[in-house]
Amino acid sequence: MDKKTRNLVLSALFAALTVISLYIASVWPTGLFGLAAFASLFGAAAIIDSGLLSGVYVYIASSIVGLLLLPNKAPSIVYIFMFGYYPVIKSLIERLKSKIAQWTLKLVAFNASLTILWFLFKEMIFNFGNNPPSLVLLYLGGSVVYALFDYGYTKVIWLYINRVSRFINK
Repeated sequence: MDKKTRNLVLSALFAALTVISLYIASVWPTGLFGLAAFASLFGAAAIIDSGLLSGVYVYIASSIVGLLLLPNKAPSIVYIFMFGYYPVIKSLIERLKSKIAQWTLKLVAFNASLTILWFLFKEMIFNFGNNPPSLVLLYLGGSVVYALFDYGYTKVIWLYINRVSRFINK
């Protein structure tokens, strides 16, 4: 199989798996953030197996299809604004040598995403008012959870590279 065809097929497969994960999140409301985060792993797999551009294609295709087909749009919105682009951003940021610069940029990206979600969709996703202490806790707690998420995400990527990817690249 030609390399371009292979990359296209893998991107389509990973986009389909992403949409399936988002569909499960749309019918299982308690899994909103967790399944949206899980869905982003398919974009990371596309980047690992086919390159950065394939990860971008997976993000764009799954975002559009998710918004068009899912009965509940909240998982698609969380995926689009918080988790879907993350594999691409993570791949680009981790090319920097400085760990401080990496973490600074990752936290800036997370807090920017959280701010966009907050202002555009607070009634749909977040169920508490404009209470300033709650917002401070949301950002501080979110940053801590995000750091743990990034650590776990890195471990899952390592596992994928060492256990799964080698079979795909045969």
